[in-house]
Amino acid sequence: MPRFSVIVSARSVQGFLRACLDSVLEQCHRDVELIAVDDCSADATGAIIDEYALRDPRLTALHQRRPSGAGPSRNAGAAQARGDYLLFLDGDDTLAPGALAAVDARLRACGEPDVLLWDHERMDVWERRRPSGDGAFLEAVGDAVFDAVQRPDVLGVEPAAWNRAVRREHWTGQGPAFADGPYEDVPYAYGSLLTAGRVAALDQVCVTWRERRRGSAVTTPGRHHFVAVERYEELFARLDGLLPGEQDSDGTGDGLLPLRTVLHARMTDRLLAILDDPDRIVPADRAAFFRAASRCIRAHRPSGAPLPAALRSYRAYRSLHGAQVLRREVAKELRDRGEAAARTAFRRYYGLRLHTPLDADLVLYGARGNRAVTGNPYAVDRKAREIAPQLHGVWAVHPDAVDAVPAGADHVTVGSRRYWELLARATYLVTDGDFPGAAGRPGQICLQTHQGTPLKATGLDSHRYPGTPAGPGPGRALEHADQWDYCLSANQHSSEIWQRAYPSSYETLATGFPRNDRYATATAADVRALRAAFGIRPGATAVLYAPTHRVRPDGAVPPLDVAHLAAALGPRFQLLVRAHPYSGPHQGTDPRTVALQEEGAVLDVSGHPHIEDLCLAADALLCDFSSVLFDYANLDRPIVVHTADWDAFRLTRGVYVDLLSGRPGDTPGVLAADEADIAGAFHSGRWDGPAAASLRAAFRERFCQYDDGLAAERVVRRVLLGEDDLLPLLPPGERRTAPSPRAAERAAARQDGATRTLTGPGAVVG
Repeated sequence: MPRFSVIVSARSVQGFLRACLDSVLEQCHRDVELIAVDDCSADATGAIIDEYALRDPRLTALHQRRPSGAGPSRNAGAAQARGDYLLFLDGDDTLAPGALAAVDARLRACGEPDVLLWDHERMDVWERRRPSGDGAFLEAVGDAVFDAVQRPDVLGVEPAAWNRAVRREHWTGQGPAFADGPYEDVPYAYGSLLTAGRVAALDQVCVTWRERRRGSAVTTPGRHHFVAVERYEELFARLDGLLPGEQDSDGTGDGLLPLRTVLHARMTDRLLAILDDPDRIVPADRAAFFRAASRCIRAHRPSGAPLPAALRSYRAYRSLHGAQVLRREVAKELRDRGEAAARTAFRRYYGLRLHTPLDADLVLYGARGNRAVTGNPYAVDRKAREIAPQLHGVWAVHPDAVDAVPAGADHVTVGSRRYWELLARATYLVTDGDFPGAAGRPGQICLQTHQGTPLKATGLDSHRYPGTPAGPGPGRALEHADQWDYCLSANQHSSEIWQRAYPSSYETLATGFPRNDRYATATAADVRALRAAFGIRPGATAVLYAPTHRVRPDGAVPPLDVAHLAAALGPRFQLLVRAHPYSGPHQGTDPRTVALQEEGAVLDVSGHPHIEDLCLAADALLCDFSSVLFDYANLDRPIVVHTADWDAFRLTRGVYVDLLSGRPGDTPGVLAADEADIAGAFHSGRWDGPAAASLRAAFRERFCQYDDGLAAERVVRRVLLGEDDLLPLLPPGERRTAPSPRAAERAAARQDGATRTLTGPGAVVG
């Protein structure tokens, strides 16, 4: 039998679950079984659990047949447990390193108590950590072993599932199970202590508990929070039945009075906190919740216990609560007063237009900070014009980017009167960033398409790294995420990152990226036409160099010398240099680039708006740490990664994938440290050899998971036309890939030969 059974209840926590499972399975104390219970998750939570179960026999995967909530899921996991002690975690929490070893040592030192309590820390969405508040009690207990009657203040410990180990015989004998529904941990947490004969404590942080912004019952307002009152009513009824007739030491009074006093104080604090939390109790329900909570608090008030002034009447509560709200509003007004001068007449106009009817056929598009017409929004717009012509699309662009709008496309200038009107009236907002000033309104649907698969830290994850580009910051990113209704994903990796880095209540759609449809639909003729348009020499091997955006002081040395590389490659190769759109033209390239372009060794393609065209025209991709490598993998063409400043980059920007690990699925192809190494890879043939092809196949399988050429149609039908289901993904064997430049030339040669055969001497005519 294992020493510990750790039960993880998980529902739609794909962005956090791997860290949770790893924190258990990577403990130095390995005598543990992990029972992970998927509560009918709508995302890949269940698949992640199954993946881990295949890798580690200590993990047992359970899948609930119907959504049941955290309480029944934990109970189901505990019913399968075989360990000496039961520990419970939520799917977004983590065990501290060494926690199980410390727990095991403490249990043995205390003679195997029924319950062992330990400390925890709370981590908010910014990953700021703060202590639990239980540390003083746990430290004061020391090595003592006690029960609740001897130490009534033990009931002041956080009533949670994840801050204690319970002996399995105690669980099965006393039945401190979890309830069905919200606040399911109240009967378990208090019941495990009230029925325990021996309780011990460990003054050590063993669990990190993650606060969620969206997606849980606790963070969703509604009348389900009234259940908290019922939980405490049930708890006091259970307390009355535990020690009937128990007397004080002097033979008089209620022997349970100390327990009642501590429990009543905890209940009062918690119910009032729920009442004052607008994320739980909406104003329309506040009076009803007050009455229910007040009745419960009054009914179980021990003799001599004070009654909070706010509970004397609802009028008293409103008066005190109103004063608190007024103070907060005054403080906010003072903070905002400095910004009031920046509120323009157009913003006020926007506020008025928010009360006018939405235009059911109006779609507002934006891309690349509203300075381009490209990317995923552009692909969605093109597909909408094809299959939903009744919709009217308008592109929002800044004044300095009006020239980027294609001929015939409707556009509006950001900040203009018409912009604020369309922003207020459009039913659909489609962007890979955000629309300046957007507030959102009921009935408006916001689609976040994203700009690519995340390699660099993004959203909440980015604030830990000093090299993050200047911008609105993670706080503003969260405000934007709260406006999203949908966001797009090209692979499971992205879906997990989005949930963790942008925690909110949007729905992630496994559609693939619309802009990558081109890699499945382009023909040999398209590839040849693009190469001719860019001026690629016939027969030359075109290498697209697309570096990522770097935040560097002026005058810093670029990571790669393009002139040196072009000379080392020689005339058989032709470099297409594409500076990152956020870097500005030619930034990061050698000053001789212009001269090299005139010589034909380098083509500067930074001004071309659609990187998909550049990828289709190239025989190979040379990049460093740009997300374009995830998209380019769709083409199944060689990828060479320039690794010169990898260590500095990952430490200053943060990365999700170790491109240099050499593991299948992480590394997309050949790794090269400098210009000579890159040239050597191309001259030796390693760039297109079997080892590189094998790595590329694994990388493509992992990151091109949903890209099958139908992404844009999926998005238009699901989001803009409101169809219930996504078009099914094509199986990998049925997906098409655009031909390589070599294959396109061979196809042209065959076609030319066939034409000469049909029209040459002796051809049969008519």
